[in-house]
Amino acid sequence: MDVRRLELLLALSRLGSMREVADELGTTTSTVSQQLAALAREAGTALLEPDGRRVRLTPAGERLADHAVTILAAVESARADLDPSAEPAGNLRVGGFATAVRRSLLPALRTLAADHPRVRLLVSEFEPAEAHALLLADDLDLALTYDYDLAPMTLDRALVARPLWSAPWALGVPGTATDGAEAVAGGGTAAEVVARVADAPWIVNSRGTADEDVVRMLAATAGFVPDITHRADSLDLVQELVATGLGVALLPADQPVRPGVRLLPLRSPGVALRAYAVTRAGRADWPPLALLLRTLAGQAEAAADPTGPG
Repeated sequence: MDVRRLELLLALSRLGSMREVADELGTTTSTVSQQLAALAREAGTALLEPDGRRVRLTPAGERLADHAVTILAAVESARADLDPSAEPAGNLRVGGFATAVRRSLLPALRTLAADHPRVRLLVSEFEPAEAHALLLADDLDLALTYDYDLAPMTLDRALVARPLWSAPWALGVPGTATDGAEAVAGGGTAAEVVARVADAPWIVNSRGTADEDVVRMLAATAGFVPDITHRADSLDLVQELVATGLGVALLPADQPVRPGVRLLPLRSPGVALRAYAVTRAGRADWPPLALLLRTLAGQAEAAADPTGPG
């Protein structure tokens, strides 16, 4: 079977429209249709069926799309293995959320600049859904993304996620330990803590839904529907909104907060953000990418080992 036609079938299974496949891959709808028809002849069975004005994959088409993930990953791996001993070199496109860029990528970048100057990192900031879409479109080589343990992400089957680190999160409310916020803290379960601010406006991310999913889940266990009022990406801005008294929000529990913000611990259940390095299947053996993945994994392992150096 023609590999390019398998790529078209896999893209159609993801996008659901021949026009969208054509737009993403820079071709025409007619070409996509003709190539998929040829693939059906190669497979000896129908791969598509009408669905109103669109088409959808038949059960056989779905099975072949599943095989295409493995086949295309093997092709990518074979290409990377053509010269596995070569000195890593080239541009490496990395996109990720700001905390992971600061915590993981910048230290790795300094290491690579000193030891492997021929590897050049091109860094962009993206939220997880944005970064995953760019990986699938082959516009990124590596995505640094996250989810929460209470709201696990659903990953496309063509992507592979490698855990990096996790960090506890807490509830950020206006105030300090000396102005009455201690009475709000009061201990208790996460549901009991959020119940004490049930009437407050909530601040969530504007380009993703993960933290909002966690807020709604915690609120549901406490018996109320949260008033999602403000949306902001920057954690610094979120803290400013909280300090000004405009709402409450989830914030990292292991990072300092600005004056006017109080962190209330969340327990039973706790909330943890989990960071990942995500690649397309079959790409991890490409020497520059493999080097960066090893560097990131080494940093994460060293940070998790309290007996290690530093």
